[in-house]
Amino acid sequence: MRTTAITGSASGIGAALRARLEAAGERVIGVDVRDAEVVADLGMPAGRATAVDEIRAAGGGRLDGLVACAGLGPHVEPCAAIVTVNFFGAQALLAGLRDVLAAGKRPAAVAVSSNSAALPDAESPLVDACLAGDEAEARRLASTLGGIPSYAGAKLALARWVRRHAPAWAADGVRLNAIAPGAVQTPLLAGGLAHPVLGDAIRGFPIPLGGFGAPGDIAAAIAFLLGPDAAFCCGTVLVVDGGSDALLRPDAW
Repeated sequence: MRTTAITGSASGIGAALRARLEAAGERVIGVDVRDAEVVADLGMPAGRATAVDEIRAAGGGRLDGLVACAGLGPHVEPCAAIVTVNFFGAQALLAGLRDVLAAGKRPAAVAVSSNSAALPDAESPLVDACLAGDEAEARRLASTLGGIPSYAGAKLALARWVRRHAPAWAADGVRLNAIAPGAVQTPLLAGGLAHPVLGDAIRGFPIPLGGFGAPGDIAAAIAFLLGPDAAFCCGTVLVVDGGSDALLRPDAW
């Protein structure tokens, strides 16, 4: 039986992925601030350390899969919290459990980025601060940038972290990839839609396939990256957004 740890497992994409993997007979170690095997706040260094230790213990020193799915939306205040959870919380879990994954069977890890990482607002000194591991500076910059640039920058930094580390992880036998969802019907999106300013911007964002995605759509893509059919995927950033990125950046490739 394969064992996979999922952060953000209590709702949204994480919950949909948990249901999918368990239906396939896999064991899931859920990580969240509530309703999970491992209850921890990834916005705090102590919470990240607790999560790493408890996942390691629950898996008996071995994991076959790890998904860094927990995140905060661009509507969250203070903006510094967005960067703290979306980049540093994800990165700490991935890096902290690399050796445990290396002991697994056909191990794979997936970080949940976002198609917003491709927005012009994503490029900022915040990305460099994240990749340098300077959380204090990243939080300071986020407080000056606002919600959308902080969210996009943190997700861009996470995708770049995956790209930069995937070759070395492959040498350990671990496939490291990322997924970049678009707008998906989750509590995170609901919070953004309810925001007096961000709500209209989210509703107006073009989606060629029409309408928001469902959590199960993203869960299926993550399950693919975790599974044997993605055996040759390494450092991939898989965009699953209903065609928005293709519409806005048709020549990106």
